[in-house]
Amino acid sequence: MPEPTTVNVRYMVEDVDAAVAWYTKHLGFALLSNHAPAFADVKRGALRLLLSGPTSSADRPMADGERPGPGGWNRIHLIVDDIDAEVARLRASGAKFRNDVVKGPGGSQILLQDPSGNLVELFQPGQQP
Repeated sequence: MPEPTTVNVRYMVEDVDAAVAWYTKHLGFALLSNHAPAFADVKRGALRLLLSGPTSSADRPMADGERPGPGGWNRIHLIVDDIDAEVARLRASGAKFRNDVVKGPGGSQILLQDPSGNLVELFQPGQQP
């Protein structure tokens, strides 16, 4: 199977227009299409993010009655050059974080929350020896 040129990730959101505004304003995504209140998609590099609202087909209940919803711990992972500068910029614009910057052997990371509670991990790789 050939390598895909675009990776698609779906996030369930409570408000499609709010999600589009947030991803385009704060993280530099470009709008591909907007069919609010059901669905929109935005793109950054090779990542296409599908934003599915409460009236989308992706929001239909499962066979056991459980409904898909936003949040959880799975997340997209965006590499940044200067995590401290990105955190300061985002905090100044009112963005919400789940934690503070965590530094480890591979680099530094922090979890940012979109308006529906979905996570975006910002990651700055550590210096390679």
